[in-house]
Amino acid sequence: MNGDNAGKERGTGPGAPDDLSARLERLDKQLSGRGLPPKASGGSDRASTSPSALGRAFRLSTEFVAGVIAGGLLGWLFDRMLGTSPWGMIVFLMLGFGAGIFNVMRASGFMDPPSGSKPRDS
Repeated sequence: MNGDNAGKERGTGPGAPDDLSARLERLDKQLSGRGLPPKASGGSDRASTSPSALGRAFRLSTEFVAGVIAGGLLGWLFDRMLGTSPWGMIVFLMLGFGAGIFNVMRASGFMDPPSGSKPRDS
């Protein structure tokens, strides 16, 4: 077996790029004949779609938990500095809970942006 024949057998010979483009064209025709849209080359479909449901759920739960934790920490610090235990913790935990709910509503798109402002690109 010489070098030229081995390259043609593996598809790496001088005519390989033409053969590949011809095969891709045939595949596009077959897909369009079945009613399936041909895929765009160079990227995956997931990159152009919205985040997955699991990723969105993690983001929303993190927004809520972060609000409650921040409120709890602020309440604890307030109590330690002013000696108002347990009232600072109670009040700031409630404020953190409210802030967490507000952040979840904002992140999920439940709340419309205020009139006169442009929606943020995400």
